[in-house]
Amino acid sequence: MTVMAVSNDYRDFVLELLAPLGQVSARRMFGGVGIYANGLFFALIADDVLYLKGDEDLKVAFEAVGSQAFAPFEDGKTMAYWTAPAEALDDQDLLLDWARKSLAVAARKQKPSPKGRGRGPR
Repeated sequence: MTVMAVSNDYRDFVLELLAPLGQVSARRMFGGVGIYANGLFFALIADDVLYLKGDEDLKVAFEAVGSQAFAPFEDGKTMAYWTAPAEALDDQDLLLDWARKSLAVAARKQKPSPKGRGRGPR
């Protein structure tokens, strides 16, 4: 994996755009920055590019608007994150629409927490 620089200005710009989603935060990870909303990891920033989480259905929509898959490895293998559509970075409402779709994917993909013994009705 290559080092992915992220400027503070770009990170702050993205967080400001995504603020209406709720509690939005950024955490450094693997040389990039992970973006969380209300505890869900749904986006990342690498080399000052915003990538949003996708699945097979959302992949089609991302491809239709010219988004590129996140490919951080030298072998070109991609991950399930896509560049935010270019016009979305100039239109907060559009970006929030895409971000909400990515949050829905993240919520569906989130592993359920193991159920503890002795909890709940018997």
